[in-house]
Amino acid sequence: MNRNMKSRIRNTGAWMGVSLVTGALWLSDPSAALAKEDKNAPIKVETDNSALPREGKFTSSFSHVVKKVSPSVVKVYSTTKPKTVKGGRGGNPLLDDPMLRRFFGEEFGGGGPGGPGGRGYRTPREQGLGSGVIISKDGYILTNNHVVEGADEVKVTVGSEEKEFTATVVGRDDKTDIAVLKIDAKDLIPIVTTDSEGIEVGDVVLAVGNPFGIGQTVTMGLVSATGRSALGLLYENFIQTDAAINPGNSGGALVDSMGRLIGINTAILSRTGGNQGIGFAVPFNLAKFVMESIVKEGRVVRGFMGVKLQPMTLALAKQFKLDDASGALVSEVQPNTPASKAGLQDGDVILELDGKPVKDSHSMRLQVSQTAPGTKLALKVLREGEKKKLDLVLKELPDNLASGVEKSAPGAKSDALDGVTVGDLDRATRSRLGIPAEINGAVVTGIEEDSASGEAGLKIGDVIREINRQPVTSADEAVELSEKVKDDTVLLRVWSPDGNGRGTNRYIVVQEDKRK
Repeated sequence: MNRNMKSRIRNTGAWMGVSLVTGALWLSDPSAALAKEDKNAPIKVETDNSALPREGKFTSSFSHVVKKVSPSVVKVYSTTKPKTVKGGRGGNPLLDDPMLRRFFGEEFGGGGPGGPGGRGYRTPREQGLGSGVIISKDGYILTNNHVVEGADEVKVTVGSEEKEFTATVVGRDDKTDIAVLKIDAKDLIPIVTTDSEGIEVGDVVLAVGNPFGIGQTVTMGLVSATGRSALGLLYENFIQTDAAINPGNSGGALVDSMGRLIGINTAILSRTGGNQGIGFAVPFNLAKFVMESIVKEGRVVRGFMGVKLQPMTLALAKQFKLDDASGALVSEVQPNTPASKAGLQDGDVILELDGKPVKDSHSMRLQVSQTAPGTKLALKVLREGEKKKLDLVLKELPDNLASGVEKSAPGAKSDALDGVTVGDLDRATRSRLGIPAEINGAVVTGIEEDSASGEAGLKIGDVIREINRQPVTSADEAVELSEKVKDDTVLLRVWSPDGNGRGTNRYIVVQEDKRK
C-alpha cells in the first residue's frame, strides 16, 4: 500500500433531529455571577435509607406522598438587570451601515460623540423561572446551575402562602449542573432524602416542580434507566424517567413512592421542546457530594488522576483480548500527574479500582472525582495481555483543566486503512493544523467518500500515532505498517484536534465490511 490507500466501504451515517431542552425558562443565557460565602458547618440532611417496598402492589392514590413533599419544593426566580453595552447598536446590522450614518449622523442607531456606537445600548431585563428543593431547616436549597447562572438577583417563594425570600447563591457547579442556594429562614420543612444508588429501573417516581410558571405540579412515571450520560456535562450519572418534566421543572424534586428525594430534575430530551417521556435527573448522591463540597470548601473539590479515559466497545475489547466491554481504556496519560508517576501507560485497560471491578470509563470517572485528594488507590490494569497492579495517590483536579467530555469513538461497523491519504508532519503542517511538537505520526490529509476509516471515526487533520500498537513516525512508516496488516480489523491510535490547541488521543477500531 502506498500513501494513497483505497477504500471499499460506504458511509451509512444519518442525522436524526433531536433537541435537548433544559428545564428553566430563560430569555437568554447571561454571563455567570456567583455569590461567595465563607466555609460553613456541614448541612444537616434528613435521611431515610430503608428499603423501598417492592411487592408489586399498587396504590390508588399518592396524595399522602404529595402532601409530604410539596412544602419542600420551592419556586426560584432569577433576574438579570439591564446593562449598558458600549460600542454597539443592539445587534441590528442596519444600524452599523456607514451610508445610513452618513446621512443621519452618528446619533443614528445609538452612535454618538464617542464614535460609532459610542453611546451603546441597554440590554433588556431578563427573568428566569425554575424550581428548588429545601434540604435543611435553616434554608439550604438545591437547584440547577442553569436556573441561576448569570443572575444578578435570585428570589425564592416558599409554601402555599408563597412567602418570598432573597436567596444567596452559595456556589454553582457547571460540571454537574447543580447549584446551592441559601435563604435567611428558620424551621423550614426539608425534604427527606435517601441513597439514590438504591433505585431500580421500574420504580415509581413523582416529579414535583413549577412547570411553565403555572404553579406547583406533580407528575408520575417510572425510572426508565439509570447511569445515563446524555447532556455533555463532564460528570453525568442521570436517572432517566418518563414522568413529565417541562421547562420550569428544572431544580425540582424527583422522589420515590415513599416521598424521599432521589434526584434533582434537570432536563428533557425532545424533538419539539415539550415533554416526550424522556427526562433526566441528577441523582441525589451526586448532588449531595457537590453541595457538601461547596458548603465546606467554597468550591467543588475533586480527585484527579491525570488520564483521559475512553469507553470500551466490543470491537476494542476484541483488540485488547478482553472477554467483554467492561473496564476503562486509557487513551492518554498526561505528564507530571498521579497517573504518570504511578506508571500508567497509554493503552492500559483499568480493570479494578480499589478491589472493585470497573464497569466502564464513565463510572470510574465519577468515582475518582468523588474521592478526596490524597487518597491512595490500588489499580489492576491489563497491559499487553498481562495484568499488573499499580498504586496511585490522587491530587486535586486543577481549576484550569479543560471541562470537555471525552467522546467515544464512533461504532466500528466497518473499517480499513484503505481510502485514507496521509502526509508527513512538517513545520508548515503543524502550524496550519495546530499540532503540538510532541505529537508524532502521519497526518490524515484526505479520506475517500466511501472510506471505512471515515465511518469508524477517522477525520482529516487527525494524526495516526499507532497502527496495531506499533508507533508511527512518518507517512511512509504508516503505509509500511498498513501493508503488514493481515487481518480484517485494524486498531489505530490517533490524535485529534479539539479546537482549544490541546487535542486528545483516542483509539479507533477499523474493520473491513463483509456486506455484499
